Amino acid sequence: MTDTTSKRLAKLLAAAAMLAVCAACAAQNPKYIFFFIGDGMSVPQRMAAEEFSRKIEGRGLTINAMPVQAMLRTCPVDSLVTDSAAAATALACGVKTLNGAIGTDRHGASVESCASAARKSGRKTGIITNTTLSHATPACFFAHCKHRGQYYDIAVDLAKSGFDFFAGGGLPDHGKTNETHWAEYGDAIKLAEANGYKVVRTKNDFLALAPGCGKTLSMFSKSHMEHSLDMDRERQPTLAEMLKKAIELLDNPDGFFIMLEGGQIDFAGHGNDIGTNMRDMLAFDETVRVAQEFLEAHPGETLIAVTGDHETGGLSLGCTGAGYNFFIERVAGQTTGVDRFSNESRHMMRKRLEKGETPEFEETRDLVAKAFGFKFEGDPEKDPLVLSKSEYERIKSAFENDVEYTRSKVAETKAHDAVRKYLLASTCRSILAEKAGVSWGSAHHTALPVMATLQGAGAENFAGYMENDEFGRRMKELCAR
Repeated sequence: MTDTTSKRLAKLLAAAAMLAVCAACAAQNPKYIFFFIGDGMSVPQRMAAEEFSRKIEGRGLTINAMPVQAMLRTCPVDSLVTDSAAAATALACGVKTLNGAIGTDRHGASVESCASAARKSGRKTGIITNTTLSHATPACFFAHCKHRGQYYDIAVDLAKSGFDFFAGGGLPDHGKTNETHWAEYGDAIKLAEANGYKVVRTKNDFLALAPGCGKTLSMFSKSHMEHSLDMDRERQPTLAEMLKKAIELLDNPDGFFIMLEGGQIDFAGHGNDIGTNMRDMLAFDETVRVAQEFLEAHPGETLIAVTGDHETGGLSLGCTGAGYNFFIERVAGQTTGVDRFSNESRHMMRKRLEKGETPEFEETRDLVAKAFGFKFEGDPEKDPLVLSKSEYERIKSAFENDVEYTRSKVAETKAHDAVRKYLLASTCRSILAEKAGVSWGSAHHTALPVMATLQGAGAENFAGYMENDEFGRRMKELCAR
């Protein structure tokens, strides 16, 4: 080999090495970033929904099949158990903070979020949720408040954020704790319009949005959106539909960052409502499949990250007399969320009583059967959804309790269903959970770690066991590039 040939070969090898380095750098710098947060979603919710999806849809969850995994410790600085605000601040901003804090550190100082870092890097930014847009988890990506109850201040921060896309429930401005802000900014939604946001309030108008329409603020409810099980799909878009529209509007040569929260998972966990919880989990998983389709079209430049902020409800699988069995498919016949059923059954009782009539169990029986999939006729030994004699008596006794409580017109407490004096909904809910082999240990958050799964460019940077703020710091570093 001549010296000239050797030099040429050396140059080719050096060029190849440089290309490899550049390719590696590109793989670590995704242009498009999807950050999915299942509120209240930990390992139990993932595994219950995994089995539910296998039985009902013939496939496991998309989020559980992603190639990179991590486990996140969730505690804030002032407790073992976190609320959504502290957990989301850790994930969004990369700092541990106090329960209740929104985008601030433990001393109350504002901290930049990964969404803001992505915007500074040139990417377009979008926030999607099926809770209110000023709820704790979405708020941590654009707002900075010492307490999550400062809804007006959070709404003002949204209007001033400059983010390109917001879609979810309403933007309540109660909690006007900062009168100076109110005097300065006035109505937060009008402020958003003044800052260039196109405000959308119907599903049809939302679906009609086209690229080039500018910044958008889409709200489909005065408060939270509905559970997947209860949703009026003519009026409210699904999470997957909101994500598809976000991708359509935000796609551009400089990339985007989208945070999507499945907030109704948490609400179903607080209500110990397993059937609703499973349907909200599947709706959340569907959104990740939308992102995977985008990744397939943009390989090497897209990252998908999925995690939860905390566990809600103390969910246990294979319990309550089921032995080593788990029958989660038995909740597939539930057609109504527990809260909605409770409202409907009480409304039926109240209407009867107002007419001077006594509510009849036979009428409510049909409502129970439709809502939970129970059967009042047949052999419970052959069909597990047929109510046993003892289960029938529990439901009937709860109905009689609710009739008398409704008759007394005693004001209802706002506490969770487990401590309400109305018993019918919680009794039906408990019986269905027992039939499925599910138990709940709490109506609140627990200290369980959450699982994170990732796919795409830079995913390998997140593997392992870590604190949730470490996960947030790594995400913010990636978004800043």
